[in-house]
Amino acid sequence: MDRATEHAEYGERPGRSETGGREATGRTGTDDDTALELLVHGVGGTTPERMLDDPRTVRVTGDDTAAVFRRIDDADAEARPADHRGGPVPEAYVWCNLTSGNGSRALWLLLLPFMVVNLAHWMRPGARHRRRTIRLHGLLVRLTGLTLTVLLVAAACEVALDLTAWQCAGTRACAEAHTWLGFLSPDLSHHGWWSSPGRRLALAALVPTALTVLLWYLSHRTWSEYESQRPMDRAEARPTEDDVEPVALGRPGFWYGRRLVARLRAAHTAAGFLTVAAAVGTSAAREDRRPGGPAVLELLGWLFNATLVVLAVVVVWVVCRRGRSERRLDRELDGHLVRGLPTASIAVLVLALVYAGWSRPGWSSAGRLPGDLTFGGITLVQGLLVLALAVVARVLHRSRPDPRTALHGLGGPAVAMLACALGGVMSAGVAQRVADWLGGTDDALPGPPILLTWQAAVIPPLLLVVVTLLVWLARRTWVLRRAETAAVEEEYGLAEAVRPRASGTDEEPEPRDTARTLRIARTRAMAALTDRAPRVVGIISTVTLLLGAGALAGAFATGQTPARAARDSYAFVAGAAQTAQALGSWLIGVGFLLFVTWGRRAYKDASARRTIGILWDVGTFWPRAAHPFAPPCYAERAVPDLTWRMATWTRTTGGRLVISGHSQGSVLAAAAAWQLTPSVRSRVALLTYGSPLERLYGRWFPAHFGPASLASLHREVDCWRNLYRLTDPIGGPVRLPGRCGPEVDAEPFKDPLAYGRTAGHPLPAPILGHSDYQADPAFAAERQRLLARIGPEVPGPRDC
Repeated sequence: MDRATEHAEYGERPGRSETGGREATGRTGTDDDTALELLVHGVGGTTPERMLDDPRTVRVTGDDTAAVFRRIDDADAEARPADHRGGPVPEAYVWCNLTSGNGSRALWLLLLPFMVVNLAHWMRPGARHRRRTIRLHGLLVRLTGLTLTVLLVAAACEVALDLTAWQCAGTRACAEAHTWLGFLSPDLSHHGWWSSPGRRLALAALVPTALTVLLWYLSHRTWSEYESQRPMDRAEARPTEDDVEPVALGRPGFWYGRRLVARLRAAHTAAGFLTVAAAVGTSAAREDRRPGGPAVLELLGWLFNATLVVLAVVVVWVVCRRGRSERRLDRELDGHLVRGLPTASIAVLVLALVYAGWSRPGWSSAGRLPGDLTFGGITLVQGLLVLALAVVARVLHRSRPDPRTALHGLGGPAVAMLACALGGVMSAGVAQRVADWLGGTDDALPGPPILLTWQAAVIPPLLLVVVTLLVWLARRTWVLRRAETAAVEEEYGLAEAVRPRASGTDEEPEPRDTARTLRIARTRAMAALTDRAPRVVGIISTVTLLLGAGALAGAFATGQTPARAARDSYAFVAGAAQTAQALGSWLIGVGFLLFVTWGRRAYKDASARRTIGILWDVGTFWPRAAHPFAPPCYAERAVPDLTWRMATWTRTTGGRLVISGHSQGSVLAAAAAWQLTPSVRSRVALLTYGSPLERLYGRWFPAHFGPASLASLHREVDCWRNLYRLTDPIGGPVRLPGRCGPEVDAEPFKDPLAYGRTAGHPLPAPILGHSDYQADPAFAAERQRLLARIGPEVPGPRDC
């Protein structure tokens, strides 16, 4: 193969400009310039010793959370460039501690609804000349996130204030069954000081208040660790560079959302405190409005309600006011707002507690607190926001349609609907479980709000839909396996009854192994199911929306639980309603425990993390643009790390580098390459394998990883090669349009390497799937040919 052909095959620019290289680095490229190969691992992480294939490694920069390692023999490679002319200096960037750690991090899974709604923000379709529509999309997602915060705190209020302090402590039988509530019971404490309903509510309000403080603390702590990592300032690094980037991920402030997260944290914290204040204060105000009540307290109740409304409007205004600032590093903080809004809400909460605790003779607790209107209003608002988001997303998608985009641009609304459903299920589940625990089997309590019971009752029908989808996926897998069986036989030369004897060997031909063929075909078929995820998500979110609307309508139309509402209907309907209500409550409790257990296992078990962790790492890859209580974005640390490393290397040594990323590491590598200035980016070669860049990110996040963005990255880096297998459920081709596609995507690697036992593989070769790409000899060949293209000169422009 001649040099021109190699340029075309490996996506390298045919022309180079030495002058450009000298201007970019401040030094003349020579044969002594040292090259660098920066390795970035994927989901689950690994050790630097394994990445560098050497038991002796040393950390050259970084800390215990994320760091760059080298072999000990390469520690001073810059001082000995002549020793590394034959190949680049390998370095390993290890970032696994950004997403994994001790088992306590499984508690972050409780924040899953917040993470999912934050994902919806980034699933915006690509669009042309739609700035206002894009801003409206972000605004609707931020408002949806705000409703989730209110829903979570309202659920805590329901458990602590309504079920425990109001219902159980106010009922003699329940208080006797739970003796720790005796001092709150009027009957058991002989009308003690704490037995007043208002004081009971004020004391129980400490639980949702503590939850809000905990959310604020977690967000503030991770904000100080992640959002405080400042990206490279291009004005300082390259004063002559143009700061305008056509790709969003290349904007200087994309990975620095410190100001927005601080502002949203203040608004959501205030919303949490105001929700608690409303749950305590409005109950007392309703009592004061009864005929014959004290006029002063009634006036205070009206003033309290008015204050709540004003502060609620301020919170909504703060959330709506401004989104992210990405075109520059926004180092300012809205100090007065960040401190003043939560402080004002705390003051209102304290006043609400004092107001509710005021003595009111004759006030007794009966029935439920007015939670139906609260949860019903939240559910209605969430449904309207999701529908509006769907309309906006559709408009954006039509301005720049892409057939590969998930759900034709409706991925964001579908995921936002799932976030709301998760929040509703968690709220209903906790409330229902606590009500069953407090009330026992005697049904001594009115129970949680009717709507929460209805939401629990629609879970069994939703599971039937999920089971149906699983059956459909199983059938599709079976059909695909039949098609892949023929492909496997053709690929491994099994069209005949026996394999032909290998040339140059005396081995007897081996009979075809039907089980082996089916196993390979089944692995390929199951890997292909990843491409059907959009349809599954779309169906589940649509059914969830319809069932949620039905639950809301049933709760307000009947005012009774499903079992009681259907009691006088046909026996089949009554039995189905009773079964759905009981089964839904039980499933929520069991599912919640399994959810936490699996989450803890995913953080402690590397094998489980490889299967579960990809979804979590996709969610926490994105900055917190819609919800400040979402788990922190590890890329706000990792991408600046990689950018600084690559930029400082090229500036210091004048050399070139290859950034080699596996799985999620390839996404970090691409994001870091976009953050480089054009002159540095043109000195970077990109090697990706098992990469979800197009298969997951391109389809679900088209505004940031769509075809235009990936094609731009291909044009601006030195060269790019992408490796994948048909058995890989995560990685896949990049699928660049036109003649760029074959330049970037290699032919799929054969997996397994050998069908049966051979001289080279005397033991059966495993099916590797997403792991161990380096075990394939083809990987070493592709890597070596890519490294051979690296030189000190800078490539010229490429119009592909």
